[in-house]
Amino acid sequence: MGINADFDDQYSHHHYQRVEIPPPKPFLKTLKSNVKETLFPDDPFRKFKNQPLSKKISLGFQYFVPILDWAPRYTLQLFKADIIAGITIASLAVPQGISYAGLANLPPVIGLYSSFVPPLIYAMLGSSKHLAIGNVAVPSLLISAMLGKVVNPHENPKLYLQLVFTATFFAGVFQASLGFLRLGFIVDFLSHATILGFMGGAATVVCLQQLKGILGLVHFTHQTDIVSVMTSIFTQIHQWRWESGVLGCCFLFFLLLTRYFSKMKPKFFWISAMAPLTSVILGSVLVYFTHAEKNGVQVIGHLKKGINPPSYSELAFSSQYLAIAIKTGVVTSIISLAEGIAVGRSFAILENYDIDGNKEMIAFGLMNIVGSCTSCYLTTGPFSRTAVNYNAGCKTTVSNIVMSIAVMITLLLLTPLFHYTPLVVLSSIIISAMLGIIDYNAAIHLWKVDKYDFLVCISSYIGVVFGSVEVGLIVAVSTSNICNYLLSYLIMTMYLFSKN
Repeated sequence: MGINADFDDQYSHHHYQRVEIPPPKPFLKTLKSNVKETLFPDDPFRKFKNQPLSKKISLGFQYFVPILDWAPRYTLQLFKADIIAGITIASLAVPQGISYAGLANLPPVIGLYSSFVPPLIYAMLGSSKHLAIGNVAVPSLLISAMLGKVVNPHENPKLYLQLVFTATFFAGVFQASLGFLRLGFIVDFLSHATILGFMGGAATVVCLQQLKGILGLVHFTHQTDIVSVMTSIFTQIHQWRWESGVLGCCFLFFLLLTRYFSKMKPKFFWISAMAPLTSVILGSVLVYFTHAEKNGVQVIGHLKKGINPPSYSELAFSSQYLAIAIKTGVVTSIISLAEGIAVGRSFAILENYDIDGNKEMIAFGLMNIVGSCTSCYLTTGPFSRTAVNYNAGCKTTVSNIVMSIAVMITLLLLTPLFHYTPLVVLSSIIISAMLGIIDYNAAIHLWKVDKYDFLVCISSYIGVVFGSVEVGLIVAVSTSNICNYLLSYLIMTMYLFSKN
């Protein structure tokens, strides 16, 4: 009691002053403030203030070409780490590039081209130290599904290839535009739950389609939904090749076993990283000595030697299918951006540094624009390759340059060695990679913490698996927006009810 009385006596003479509400700002001033906060939260022009013109030009080049900023401080010690990481990811890039090109219904060599030029562009323009550039499965599937509807890649391969290059060009233009206009926040409309369900559904579809290669089937459906795929498989039971099936199961078991071992013993990450290339070499040697290609085991065949030929004359700007090429480019650019930036940020957090989302979009965009003019198709920063790059001790984007040089040597000297590579091995590599994308633990976690996000996730998954990749994406975004609207409406209703 005494203490409370003393407290009251001590503070009773204080007068509490009313805090006035600040006067409203003019509309234009408020709009300017909001636009600046949305588009320039990092204030990129701060470093240019009160600098002479020559310094401003130098800083401008360093801002848009980050390699100019850190290259003067590059050391031999960093190079030793980067060269080991670069060679390691090159061993993964070669078999993955060939495999994913097949997934997009493109010649295998296009996959190798796509691991040569784009990584060089990103090494100069990218802000992530660990992101490893290459083609990926889901955009490859999207390209095949969307362009394959209007042009059959087997009946008219030249036109199909032209449309792929054109779609890649517009994907790059869209990505770079988002970066230059500081509109990176648009990608955030694809929530984690949306991406989780979409990627899981696309990975499931990819795995099912690889049964064509595992079973040695020649004719297969161009549809991606599970009903069409399973119908196509079981109506051709008499054409299943047991030689191909046994070979595929053996290599798939080998790939999964090495990945499990590397997961249990992280210091042996290189075993999992080398497993795809090892599978390709073993498969090629086995086919060569047993002449398995004469017994139903399909092989890659001839691969063109030499580095990327120019393809700017192949861009089909006057084609009647230009609209679908633009649509394909925009859709695939959003998916690849979402994946690439998310992967880059994840590893940046691990190493406690920041990456600029808008710079990343510019880098992705320009590398795809240049790629479309040099016989490459859409590339981004895949998680599997980046994880190997990180675990191999990569320090800077020089590891991408080392990988590009290794792929260039492969293109110039080693492509004839892939003639006897069995397609079933490539199917096994794809299935192994896709099984790692289906993150059922994350879906279970969503169910426990947020039923609305789980609904978005499962809607996206079902839409992709039972409909198509486009249907799945539309369903996911629509469900996400509807759920957010209903949740907001529910909260507002409860608030008003509590007031009454």
